[in-house]
Amino acid sequence: MTDRVINVLFLCTHNSARSILAEATLNHMARGRFRAFSAGSSPRDNQQPNPLALKALANAGISTEGLRSKSWDEFGKADSPVMDLVITVCDNAAGEVCPYWPGQPATAHWGYADPSEVEGDEAKRLEAFRQTLFAIRRRLELLINLPPDKLERAMVQQAARDLSRA
Repeated sequence: MTDRVINVLFLCTHNSARSILAEATLNHMARGRFRAFSAGSSPRDNQQPNPLALKALANAGISTEGLRSKSWDEFGKADSPVMDLVITVCDNAAGEVCPYWPGQPATAHWGYADPSEVEGDEAKRLEAFRQTLFAIRRRLELLINLPPDKLERAMVQQAARDLSRA
């Protein structure tokens, strides 16, 4: 596993904020070791990523190209990339019954408060997205800096779960 790219799927209910932030950030930081995806259990019809999530990413110098809200059903198909690690980033998705993932990936839950629920002017709401992005980035820095031997399948799951307490 350590000689190939590790596929990580971030899940959240609507795939519009936290999972989008995590996908873009890990792809930005990956150094060729990881490839991130995101999806939701029930994205709304024609839903797009939250504009403030995209703005927070752009302000941090992280590309938003190709980001879109999508159902987790896209990743259960036979021709989908095989995931090594599936991480839920919101409390709703953590409690839902997830589909069967080909290859039985390791799983973890990294809970973050929903920045899209913050009320106030745009500056206050954007700050909530920035803070969430910062928290996600801190955890992802720990993940990508794990030594290669820690990235064995069984270790990925435990390390990801341990990071939920970081």
